[in-house]
Amino acid sequence: MAERYVMSRIRDDRVTLFVKRGCPYCRNAMEMLKGYNFVPGSLQEFDITGLDDVQDYFQQTTGQRTVPRVFIGRHCIGGFSDLDRLRQNLPTMLRQMGALK
Repeated sequence: MAERYVMSRIRDDRVTLFVKRGCPYCRNAMEMLKGYNFVPGSLQEFDITGLDDVQDYFQQTTGQRTVPRVFIGRHCIGGFSDLDRLRQNLPTMLRQMGALK
């Protein structure tokens, strides 16, 4: 079920964040991404508060169960610190996948 939940929410042309309520790193990641001019629907956030099976799935597939889990297209880049490290390359990556206006 967790795999189906995750796979049904990520897409090649979308940035997807899996977050938990009250998580400051999740908030920071979303705030950073909101600074870009996304095509409508190309930035999605899903709250997984209480969905431990989804976090277990992330542990199995990405090696970490922490949030946020940030997917650029279908590739998990990690969490907020990983997203922050990509900051300079992010506009190019987002344009190439068609996520920016």
